[in-house]
Amino acid sequence: MHHRILAAALALLLPAVSPAAEPSQAVLYSDVTLIDGTGAPPRAHTDVLVRGDRIAAVGPHGRVKADGARTVDLAGRYMIPGLIDSHVHLATPPDRAEALAELRRNLYGGVTGVRDMADDLRSIAELAREAEQGEIEAPDIAFAALMAGPSFFADPRVAAASRGYEPGTAPWMQAIDSRTDLPLAVARAKGTGADAIKIYADLPPALVSAIAAEAHRQGLLVWTHSAIFPTRPADVLAAGPDAISHVCYLAYQVEPVMLANYEDHTPVHENLLAAKGDDPVMAKLFAEMQRRGMVLDATGSLFVRMEAERARHPERAPLRCTGKTTARLTAQAYRAGVTISAGTDNGGPPDFPWPAVHDEIFFLVHQAGMPPLQAIRAGTLNGALAMGRAKETGTVQAGKLADLVVLTDDPTAAIENIRSIAMTVKRGREYPRANYRPKEQ
Repeated sequence: MHHRILAAALALLLPAVSPAAEPSQAVLYSDVTLIDGTGAPPRAHTDVLVRGDRIAAVGPHGRVKADGARTVDLAGRYMIPGLIDSHVHLATPPDRAEALAELRRNLYGGVTGVRDMADDLRSIAELAREAEQGEIEAPDIAFAALMAGPSFFADPRVAAASRGYEPGTAPWMQAIDSRTDLPLAVARAKGTGADAIKIYADLPPALVSAIAAEAHRQGLLVWTHSAIFPTRPADVLAAGPDAISHVCYLAYQVEPVMLANYEDHTPVHENLLAAKGDDPVMAKLFAEMQRRGMVLDATGSLFVRMEAERARHPERAPLRCTGKTTARLTAQAYRAGVTISAGTDNGGPPDFPWPAVHDEIFFLVHQAGMPPLQAIRAGTLNGALAMGRAKETGTVQAGKLADLVVLTDDPTAAIENIRSIAMTVKRGREYPRANYRPKEQ
């Protein structure tokens, strides 16, 4: 039976709840098979008690004290943590209607958190506030202020995301060079409400390291591209970022001459990678990432999809990596024990009913070789690690936010079953899938 029909059928069995209902005093989600996001095996016949916006208790069916709680019988159903897309762009340029539509699609598709990787933070900060307070139907949003070398700021995306400022001078999109007062620049970025500094492009190794050190000193996370151009991936890792994006860019480590800037889109010479098996140069990078506990936001499905599109349109410029190589590198990273999150770097077609992060999770299973349990972890706990919010969300555990997804079918049997969504619960508010419409009506 089609997942949308199943979801609608289950919704008839669930208590009627408005899509933005305030968290009730207590709700017992009863007798569900729990996949908690840690990678542990599913636990059948489990009760999850929610009080307000938090998970109060998790335990065997019938053993969780829930006096006065409203009970939702989920026998035969499955529960996973809310999904997290660890790479989105919601405001370049700002368009509130489009952003709200994408956020709403994400939420009703099981996504309770996203990591915005550099946009107009005037818009993003307000969306994040509204999302946290439940004023809009949206996942929670962690977001970054961008820093790059001066040459990057000719990129038209900068003007689109910093109108009213000369390119490179907005607090959330700053041009950095050897003369920059870094403590002041980081303080300006922090004043936007950003969770992190995103180090993007056109910076030498010494400046990459200096920005990362100052951001950490001021209590911000550091998110980077895996190659900064002209900074090689190994030097990016040496700077100590918390999370890096784009597994493809790591392959620039094999190049005899590193690209001088981001604007040079010369693809990786894939023939320089090992013809078979794990590549030894990549192995060193992955070992260092694993040792440091860095999160890899692979964005693999984007490269696979764009490669397929280019096959239909050969006149388009080649990508930095082929889809095949992107999948191969992601698989090697997984085997090396790197913490991989599920990030998309694209919202998908606006009329598509499901979040783009589903495709990234499918990619991790079908093309990178992850077992479904580990792919679910990539889309939940590892995403929370990338956001810097693993103490608050990412797993179904007592004390954490009540960010949950109820499924009708087992996602460990077929990962596509993450689309058998009956209901998303975000910060204790219930959003039945049957209530989703692609556009506000």
